[in-house]
Amino acid sequence: MALVLSRDAVDIENILALNPRKQMHATLHSTAAKKQVKKHWKRNSDRGCSKCEQLENNFDDIKHTTLSERGALREAVRCLKCADAPCQKSCPTNLDIKSFITSIANKNYYGAAKMILSDNPLGLTCGMVCPTSDLCVGGCNLYATEEGPINIGGLQQFATEVFKAMNIPQIRNPSLPPLEDMPEAYHVKIALLGAGPASLSCASFLARLGYSNITIFEKHDYVGGLSTSEIPQFRLPYDVVNFEAELMKDLGVKIVFGRGLSMDGMTLRALKEDGYKAVFIGIGLPEPNRDSIFQGLRMDHGFYTSKDFLPLVAMASKPGMCACHSPLPSIHGTVIVLGAGDTAFDCATSALRCGARRVFVVFRKGFTNIRAVPEEMELAKEEKCEFLPFLSPCKVVLRGGQIVAMEFVRTEQDSDGNWKEDKDQVVRLKADVVISAFGSVLSDNKVREAMAPIKFNRWGLPEVDPETMQTSEPWVFAGGDIGGLANTTVESVNDGKQASWYMHRYIQSLHGFAVSAVPELPLFYTPIDLVDISVEMAGLKFLNPFGLASATPTTSSSMIRRAFEAGWGFAVTKTFSLDKDIVTNVSPRIVRGTTSGPIYGPGQSSFLNIELISEKTAAYWCKSIAELKADFPNRILIASIMCSYSKEDWTELSKRAQVAGADALELNLSCPHGMGERGMGLACGQDPELVRNICRWVRQAVEIPFFAKLTPNVTDIVNIAMAAQEGGADGVTATNTVSGLMGLKADSTPWPAVGGGLRTTYGGVSGNAIRPIALRAVSAIARALPGFPILATGGIDSAESGLQFLHSGASVLQVCSAIQNQDFTVIDDFCTGLQALLYLKSIEELEDWNGQSPATMRHQKGKPVPSVADLMGKKLPSFGPYLEQRKKIIAENKLKLKEQSVAAVLPQKKHFIPKKPIPAIKDVIGKALQYIGTYGELCNTEQVVALIDEEMCINCGKCYMTCNDSGYQELISSRLQLLFHIQMHLSP
Repeated sequence: MALVLSRDAVDIENILALNPRKQMHATLHSTAAKKQVKKHWKRNSDRGCSKCEQLENNFDDIKHTTLSERGALREAVRCLKCADAPCQKSCPTNLDIKSFITSIANKNYYGAAKMILSDNPLGLTCGMVCPTSDLCVGGCNLYATEEGPINIGGLQQFATEVFKAMNIPQIRNPSLPPLEDMPEAYHVKIALLGAGPASLSCASFLARLGYSNITIFEKHDYVGGLSTSEIPQFRLPYDVVNFEAELMKDLGVKIVFGRGLSMDGMTLRALKEDGYKAVFIGIGLPEPNRDSIFQGLRMDHGFYTSKDFLPLVAMASKPGMCACHSPLPSIHGTVIVLGAGDTAFDCATSALRCGARRVFVVFRKGFTNIRAVPEEMELAKEEKCEFLPFLSPCKVVLRGGQIVAMEFVRTEQDSDGNWKEDKDQVVRLKADVVISAFGSVLSDNKVREAMAPIKFNRWGLPEVDPETMQTSEPWVFAGGDIGGLANTTVESVNDGKQASWYMHRYIQSLHGFAVSAVPELPLFYTPIDLVDISVEMAGLKFLNPFGLASATPTTSSSMIRRAFEAGWGFAVTKTFSLDKDIVTNVSPRIVRGTTSGPIYGPGQSSFLNIELISEKTAAYWCKSIAELKADFPNRILIASIMCSYSKEDWTELSKRAQVAGADALELNLSCPHGMGERGMGLACGQDPELVRNICRWVRQAVEIPFFAKLTPNVTDIVNIAMAAQEGGADGVTATNTVSGLMGLKADSTPWPAVGGGLRTTYGGVSGNAIRPIALRAVSAIARALPGFPILATGGIDSAESGLQFLHSGASVLQVCSAIQNQDFTVIDDFCTGLQALLYLKSIEELEDWNGQSPATMRHQKGKPVPSVADLMGKKLPSFGPYLEQRKKIIAENKLKLKEQSVAAVLPQKKHFIPKKPIPAIKDVIGKALQYIGTYGELCNTEQVVALIDEEMCINCGKCYMTCNDSGYQELISSRLQLLFHIQMHLSP
């Protein structure tokens, strides 16, 4: 048979059978056949299966909120970054949630972690275990939309985990004097009792305030309190708790293990005699609330309290928690867990991992009264735990010294809302193990006596002022569970945070010093915050390279003032002209672009405007420049001016701006709409001769630097830049907006449409959509004119994109669309992001990172994926029967590991230290130019072949479809052959 060039080879044609085809007829498959086929592709649990998944010794992360970098970026982009964000108001520690999510969306993970840890020193722990549905997520405005609220906890966990991987120490507030120069009040002895979340938080903030003699006394041999001993490994690994404790210890806080209240004579009075000036009690509630029907029952009978059971599980499953090698509690058969709080559900899911065959969670009230957060309950439900409501325990049945059953009576709620037991309705449940999770109390009389002379309330807890966390003894403070208000880890953290400020006020008052009535707790700092991002250009010193472009963010001088207060390094005024050229703008004149598709809110990739220059007079702007320079002498203020092609006009206006005190001028020779019709803007900027002459006139008129703002709407922007240089310009701005027509409605009318006639004109497209054009312009000018200053603009929405422009040859960066998407506060994200990018370049251990992005691990749903090929010698997809096979193989391997397990110790903490100089801004300018050249310089002998990571493949087939219909059919692999085989085998 003759070779047919227009037909693929047989093996390729077979594979192409998977590709989409135009449907010519309605399909016909029997219900019976579809029921069978469905099973082969199912990824979630089969509703008809009631068998518990084999989870023994499997303490892998099970949280629904865990995110990979891809998932975090997609989720962060969804956030509206609300002006008066209710999520922040719903967070006990008042995290600036919208700001840290903004940083994540901009791939500034350090900036996000800094924002989180500044208000919550246990930000990673809380990201993992916070009941967000009842807190921040519960207030999310996106609850009012179809797509639902933001996964705030997952984003918080992601950002702080990335920072954890950076392995960078916390440092003292850089504004504080050295330790030896601190006033005497900051050297007093401070004791914190218990190393749980409240104490870790309190000690962290006290150390940030400058106190240097802080000691935590912990009766156990591990740090973290209940976070360590009672929250399971699959929700909160011990290395997370240890990481946060190490950050605290970076500031000099000491932890003494094996000592606690009532141990070895430690009492409040003894601490006072030993010279401690302030004490914080954060010991939690150490004893279980034990029902009378369990008196005399022990673990060898099959009875545990949550205070017995969860610590045993933790010590056996949390690497590094203790040096001992203790086995998991041996639990088999049926387990009854009593209680309806988070702890009860932790006991239930942990019991499955200890070998339980079946777990029943039994509680006195109904489902609507469950105290546990929905996330906890849902996890237990997914793992096939059964829930039995309206039952109150009344008797434990033993046989041969072992629990064999429990008896319950039915509970009912009367018309007054009171719960009563109906003794006539008795339920008997067989059980091998019973775990009681009825809460905790402070019942140890020795501990209570050690707290003398503080007063106790009617619940047997210390009397605590809910605002200051002060007890009846002014020098003693308390928080967390023992304070009686905190019900969650994050509330305990906030108790410690609150107490730290009032302990500070108390200690300072002892030395006669007054403290601000408004709390001023220091932020979280690391060496990254010391990186200098100032830059010099054309004789001007910029505190940072980020400034406002001459656009909507500089519409008025009051807006520039707010921007300077927020931290922007410079600003370019809205372009102004002589009074004879004053303009009146149309409306509407600025619209969102269509390049982002049906995405609204922040994250727009483009905008279009048909706005002209400022409607305000030159006199207004000159007076404003004088005011701003007087109040912000260290900020660079550039006056943007525009005139027609007239030497007299350019001379007059440039001199007026110089006299007003502008640091430099920007000559707007590039406005793409409206002004060109008046012989201004683009009408001047497209002709090299006109540009050259205008620059000569301005050079003759002023001594301050000036920059020509170039248009991308030309054949060769380099020629225009050369003309500006020849005319005496000190640099150029590249580029202005790109002329375009954003879109038309279905009825053919445009948007924006002005007036009753619905007219429009070609406007200026801005934002990320024009970044490739702007990068090309900047790099082309930098290659042609080495050392010639460039102010870049066009799609700079983050520190990462800003660094791209610096690498392309720009010296400073002008921003507009990112502010339109958010607000002036994004400057903080830009600065910390750039500092982090520069600092990380000096860390050799992170050389495989891409900026702030770690190397991508193999994962599904954000969680690491065990390599089944290493366990069984062959690869399996992650769906249908293959997924069940994977689960079975992993379960068998976990059991083998249980038999082989040995005590694990966390590695000694050793921070990554810069081994190379931290680059300055001047060191990175133009760094990418060596990689940019002509097509003829590219190598055509070295070819790249795409590889598929089969452990991460989710079987969508998009790579094959794209490659087959619009590529080079290079993705033909054993994986594709496997998918083809599965598809053909399962087709009815």
